[in-house]
Amino acid sequence: MREDFDAPLAGLTTMRVGGPADRIVTVESADELVDAIREVDDAGEPMLVLSGGSNLVIADEGFRGTVVRVAGRGVKVESKDACSGATVRVAAGEPWDDVVAMAVAEGWSGVEALSGIPGCAGSTPVQNVGAYGQEVADTIAQVRVWDRTSARVRTLAAAECGFGYRDSMFKRGAGRWVVLEVVFQLPLSTRSAPIRYADLAAALDVGEGERVPLAAAREAVLDQRRRRGMVLDEADHDTWSCGSFFTNPLLTASDFERLERRVADRLGPEAPAPPRWDGPEGVKTSAAWLIERAGFAKGFGMPGPAALSTKHTLAVTNRGGASARDIVNLARTVRDGVQAAFGVRLVNEPVLVGLAL
Repeated sequence: MREDFDAPLAGLTTMRVGGPADRIVTVESADELVDAIREVDDAGEPMLVLSGGSNLVIADEGFRGTVVRVAGRGVKVESKDACSGATVRVAAGEPWDDVVAMAVAEGWSGVEALSGIPGCAGSTPVQNVGAYGQEVADTIAQVRVWDRTSARVRTLAAAECGFGYRDSMFKRGAGRWVVLEVVFQLPLSTRSAPIRYADLAAALDVGEGERVPLAAAREAVLDQRRRRGMVLDEADHDTWSCGSFFTNPLLTASDFERLERRVADRLGPEAPAPPRWDGPEGVKTSAAWLIERAGFAKGFGMPGPAALSTKHTLAVTNRGGASARDIVNLARTVRDGVQAAFGVRLVNEPVLVGLAL
């Protein structure tokens, strides 16, 4: 366990903004993580848990309290057989894309479409991270957590985690739960799960629902993400972001009908209807589609200091000298513009620390 005082936070996040923390405690095991949290809670200090920093925007004033930085790594194969697949226990601080790369190399199917997503494994169940038709809820068997309310370690089965679209009980109960380890159940296969995303299927030259070699799926996903500025690259300011800043809206059927009328009124009766995906949680539509048609094109806000990505309108980016205030002001402009145009209020995906949108 290591302690640093008055320590900068911007470099620990992919958005690269934020002031210093009073103290950063870096932990390298689940036991150290629990000990650090108990110490802070016993002292009654404010606490922020940080791992990969890919889903945080921290205020310019920094964080007045203790940041517990999760750096514990490790991947343990607990069992492997043809019927149940590979049961794999992953430490919270393990870089997520390393987990995916290992799965592809070992012939474990089910997470290949989640290639290139920044951050650490412990964050994935909180957001129920997903992309290209997959989400971690598809393959999570258990999540081992520290429950700050009852001050004990708990192991929760996937069914207890309340997974939804970019959502979980951990996200809804933010502050209570700290992920220590995630257990995945991954089918043994050299071929991918069925391809569920049209653009990915087209890139692979297969039909939706078909399977391809794991390595081919991973490379196609990485290529798609690179073209959208969604794979971290120090030299590319389009990747100085939190990825998609807004989630795709989930609407009721009647709300979607109202959206269609607003689109026709604004863009004309001959305009294409907004994208629609029906599911058990409601009707999902595309945040990027709404942003673009509300008048915010790729690169909106250039030359900066904050601007939408030149490759993808869902990403709010730091062009090299942005403050947290710049990031939030741009996000607010986009959110309010979409609401004024179409009556849909976009919801931010990253966690805002000391900030309000």
